[in-house]
Amino acid sequence: MNILLIDDDASLRKSLRLALETMGHRITEAPNGARAQECLSHGMFDVAFLDLRLSQEQGLDVLPTLLRLAPGLAVIVVTAYATIETAVESMRRGAFDYLPKPFTPNQIRMVLDRVNLIRKLESHVEELEAQVRSIIPEVDLKTEELTFQQILDFAFKAAPTDATVLLLGESGTGKGVLARTIHAHSRRSEAPFITVNCPSLSSELLESELFGHVRGSFTGAVKDTIGKVAAAEGGTLFLDEIGDLPIALQPKLLRLLQERRYERVGETHTLVCDIRIIAATNRNLQQAVANGTFREDLLYRLNIMEVVVPPLRMRRKDIQPMAEHLLRFFARQSGKSVTRFTDEARDAMLRYSWPGNLRELRNAIERGVILASGDEVGLAELPAQIGATLPRAIMEIGGAVTLEQLEAEHLRRVLANSPSLDEVATILGVDPSTLYRKRKRYGL
Repeated sequence: MNILLIDDDASLRKSLRLALETMGHRITEAPNGARAQECLSHGMFDVAFLDLRLSQEQGLDVLPTLLRLAPGLAVIVVTAYATIETAVESMRRGAFDYLPKPFTPNQIRMVLDRVNLIRKLESHVEELEAQVRSIIPEVDLKTEELTFQQILDFAFKAAPTDATVLLLGESGTGKGVLARTIHAHSRRSEAPFITVNCPSLSSELLESELFGHVRGSFTGAVKDTIGKVAAAEGGTLFLDEIGDLPIALQPKLLRLLQERRYERVGETHTLVCDIRIIAATNRNLQQAVANGTFREDLLYRLNIMEVVVPPLRMRRKDIQPMAEHLLRFFARQSGKSVTRFTDEARDAMLRYSWPGNLRELRNAIERGVILASGDEVGLAELPAQIGATLPRAIMEIGGAVTLEQLEAEHLRRVLANSPSLDEVATILGVDPSTLYRKRKRYGL
């Protein structure tokens, strides 16, 4: 490693240099903060040993500048005046580790081994993320729909704050993707983004997963577990399908939202957390409150910033760009020379209502690319229900179609070309409740 020694004691620098060079590292010395900054401006370093007390300055005051000049630098604070307070403050300001004087060569070797291990783990995580991106296409939040762009603008305004965000929308509309994007645009973007799938476990196991537990607190609890709340410390906790959270757990989540306090299962000691919470659901929470399955006070605490993610059928202008993006992705992944859709396939995709939303679109395009024998994906390669949509000729007056078919197709087209449901109701000359029933009837 390239190591920078920042210490005003020349004899200590000499002895530390000898120890480090014996281990095979390359060493640069700096007697003060100014010289250290100069070194960082002209070279790349893996590690810096920083003395807590320099002759004219404090090492902790120099530390933020070092990390600003070299964000990936592992700074190890060393001092002959070791206290718990200075150790905590060093770590709070971004130090990698804390080493009290006098220290042995073996202690130096151990801390550098930890630096090396962390670097390898970070590299491995980056590699795994790259592999995941190559397997799962990223959902592009770019849109040509004015209504959806306004929704995204609202979400991005909420992102830099710590306000709780509630994402509403049908299954498969991309609520999880939007939650990650909000996190990425927040001041917590460098901290963890942790997901809890609320309907995945029983109430007891979900509480343990969320808050953690101590050994022996229930059958099978063979060791202490910190839980997802602690894992998200400093970052974002995403509660997916919050509408399915067991009623017994809701008071504890309410307390977490109000006070940022909680207890692990089997423990009475109260813990405090610093997290941002984003929740999502495809359920009608107002109806759940009326049914007694969701607490009204919890809904109020969750619903500070409400974002309604529209279904794909309300984003007609985005269907073709997303389909082509997915086509390129799956063609590249499968090594096939598929480059386009036939006109018939494109028209059918634009008419289809996509009840499964983005998830269904992804699966349909993947299937189409796999089955394509040439450079085109045709209607035959797409799922049968997409090809079952009505042809364009249906809107011709006097065609051999039923009134119900005409009404469904007309409603579909008005929905595709209108910015809001209120405008759709106005165009059709019906009240919003009638429009709701017709959309439900035709799956729109």
